[in-house]
Amino acid sequence: MKNLPKSLTQKLQQREQNNALRKLPVSNNLIDFASNDYLGFARSQEIFNQTHNYLIENNLKINGATGSRLISGNHNLYQITEDFIANFHQSEAALIFNSGYDANVGFFSSVPQRNDVIFYDELCHASIRDGILMSNAKSYKFEHNDFEDLEKRLNVCRTERSRGVFFEIYIVTESVFSMDGDTPNLEELATLCEKHNCNLVIDEAHALGVFGDYGQGLVQSQGLQNKVFATIMTFGKGLGCHGAAILGSQQLKNYLVNFARSFIYTTGLSPHSVATILIAYQHLEAEKEAIQNLKKNIQFFNQEKMQLGLKPLFVYSKSAIQCAIIPGNEKVKSIATKLQENGFDVKAILSPTVPEGQERLRFCLHSYNSENEISEVLQLLSSFVF
Repeated sequence: MKNLPKSLTQKLQQREQNNALRKLPVSNNLIDFASNDYLGFARSQEIFNQTHNYLIENNLKINGATGSRLISGNHNLYQITEDFIANFHQSEAALIFNSGYDANVGFFSSVPQRNDVIFYDELCHASIRDGILMSNAKSYKFEHNDFEDLEKRLNVCRTERSRGVFFEIYIVTESVFSMDGDTPNLEELATLCEKHNCNLVIDEAHALGVFGDYGQGLVQSQGLQNKVFATIMTFGKGLGCHGAAILGSQQLKNYLVNFARSFIYTTGLSPHSVATILIAYQHLEAEKEAIQNLKKNIQFFNQEKMQLGLKPLFVYSKSAIQCAIIPGNEKVKSIATKLQENGFDVKAILSPTVPEGQERLRFCLHSYNSENEISEVLQLLSSFVF
């Protein structure tokens, strides 16, 4: 086998010297404060069994899609599921992609055109950034959740438009940021977009299943779905399965089918994957207990960290993601290891995934965590940091 080129070997060595080398983790039986399975749907035997039964009852006894959706992979279950998703989210249309990464890359690489302008929050996910890099549009980041900074940039565009130069503007953010757990003021942002005639695009990956009476996400729970140009819903978190959907107009769906390369040039999801999405959505609609338990645990976690004097360490968050800033890769890895040795699966997030000096412990809360587990893990954290 040919050796790795020297330049790539040096990059790996540099990563190791910085105590930032990524490695695939080994599965464990620790108490879960690490996974994105917020509602426990990924481990739900009921969803598993109902998905299997649905496939049998509808004679969908096939292991794969057999091709891209534009050739042979567009089995009938896709339309059923996309219609259900669109109705659930009060959207005109929905288009399923193979993953949240594929959805973001497909959207941003194809929708914004040359001379259009994209403004994106500086903490947007890597998949959004990668899609933007593939676009021919101009792109600029604005300071995290800082709409004054955004409006200054929009005013420059307004001046250019007043000279008769027209171009589309896309404003991009996340409803829950994956490495902070915080949320922007979406109502203020929607108003700003209306004022400047912009297209608002929101990634709801970490809001689906968490916000709203039925886990619809932040956009819909705030009644803003008609003010958003496109919403990206990812299923690998709160829905506990795989895939994603872009919500928007029927025209947008038609456009993506024709021009989103990550949709066009890939094998479709298997019937089993699409059936799991459908059954998981049906559970969101029918079962509120898991959502309510998650909300109670988020509230309890915030109360406990305040009582233990830990609040100054944490990024403000009312979501299922709670992050304690502990600067330094070595220090944060050491504390994460101690928590794991005491039975709690808490992961350290290192630079360069986050900026240097912003290394953190990332606690993911779930409907199935108990109050005793939450109290114990926070008491341990307090003993390790104070």
